[in-house]
Amino acid sequence: MKAIMVVGTTSHAGKSLIVTAMCRILSRRGWRVSPFKGQNMALNAYVTSKGGEIGHAQAVQAWAASITPSVEMNPILLKPQGDMTSQVILMGKPVGNVSASDYYEQYFNQGWQAIEESLERLKNDFDLIVCEGAGSPAEINLKHRDLTNMRVARHLDAPTLLVVDIDRGGAFAHVVGTLELLEPEERALIKGVVINKFRGQRSLLTSGITWLEERTGIPVVGVIPWLDEVFPAEDSLDLLKRNFHQKPNSELNIVVIRLARISNFTDFDPLEAEPSVSVRYLSPTEPLGYPDAVIIPGTKTTINDLMLLHKTGMAAEIKNYAAAGGTVLGICGGFQMLGKMLSDPDGLEGHKGNYQGLDLLPLTTLITGNKIARQRVVNSNYPQAGLPVAGYEIHQGRSQLLRSDQGEEASSYKPLFDDSSLGIVDVGQSIWGSYLHGIFDNGPWRRAWLNRLRQQRGLPSLPTGVANYREQREALFNSLADVVEANLDLEAVLPS
Repeated sequence: MKAIMVVGTTSHAGKSLIVTAMCRILSRRGWRVSPFKGQNMALNAYVTSKGGEIGHAQAVQAWAASITPSVEMNPILLKPQGDMTSQVILMGKPVGNVSASDYYEQYFNQGWQAIEESLERLKNDFDLIVCEGAGSPAEINLKHRDLTNMRVARHLDAPTLLVVDIDRGGAFAHVVGTLELLEPEERALIKGVVINKFRGQRSLLTSGITWLEERTGIPVVGVIPWLDEVFPAEDSLDLLKRNFHQKPNSELNIVVIRLARISNFTDFDPLEAEPSVSVRYLSPTEPLGYPDAVIIPGTKTTINDLMLLHKTGMAAEIKNYAAAGGTVLGICGGFQMLGKMLSDPDGLEGHKGNYQGLDLLPLTTLITGNKIARQRVVNSNYPQAGLPVAGYEIHQGRSQLLRSDQGEEASSYKPLFDDSSLGIVDVGQSIWGSYLHGIFDNGPWRRAWLNRLRQQRGLPSLPTGVANYREQREALFNSLADVVEANLDLEAVLPS
């Protein structure tokens, strides 16, 4: 089995970015290449064409390799949900909730079997597998149960790159320390060091690189400059590092509420890529102000995050904002929060009972154990009729809309799409709710929605005949690949 492994000295060293770039580079060279990450912990998930959940980062890497994402590329996905527990997604399907202390005992053997079987299937379809590690391979207290790093590298006998983030400082110590803590057979697989996120003149690193190579006997095969392109982050910690900068030419300000268990915030990458839009992720403890729109995103724990909105006063701020004519959009869990009531009779999210929503949409939601995960293609009714919209659902709640004959309030809301179960909007097009993730990836729909906001500001409409975000992402893949290819010697790890 031909494979390359990419591990990092720390979390957020840039492993996902390097693997994404390598997938595009090798695909352009004619390799049939697949990404792979044995175990991923993330709240950003994607639903494959067969209805399986994987980490969104692996879907992005698959697109970079010009292939269709599959569950074999990420056989284990852990979705944290608070109280030191995570939902375990195995081969795309939820199999249970487990605490960190019990995970190893309950799922290690089953997980490793899924990893081995996934690799075998990928081997039959691809020339090369580019594997990504997680965190650090040198966490001595976790190595015995590590399903992602050097256990995979050793299984594949894969030449391995060690990536270090030089921007955070201590890069040389991180490299030396990581190598010292690896077993001799693990260290033997490290064929090159990649220094990532470098700012400044390359010549300033020369003496350090010489010392590192002499000390470790391992070549530095790449120095990757700091990249400004925004690629999907794997978890909500990345949002804390995104400083809000008002774009010089932005005309619209959109606030996304940064929920405690925010999920699938990759939904908003297309908005961030709009030159005329500034997106700010706002903590529930910060003042809302009066932006052009407020978005309540998806969450792994809808009820907990709803309670947080009430506790911090953000719920009242959002309701006052809406009453004053502001535009509010809820996606997935955020859609459920906009309703009148959420019920969790079995305590599946940890809290049995009924919980008051924001009462901005005429619906109630029942939390159930049967998760819906599927891709969808529908046609829009609003803000413009007949636009094709593709996306995916991931939710456990079932929402029930009040019928139009149940009062004047219900009759003033209309289905957002030709499938009424996927969302509704009020007749004034101020309160929007949808179960569809990836809704803003659809260029014409996104522009039509933004044009509603622009009309309220007296701004001219933007053209709606634009490509979907996926095509824009293709240009980013190529740009990323160009930079990495120019600064990384892949020959050190490529099989002959």
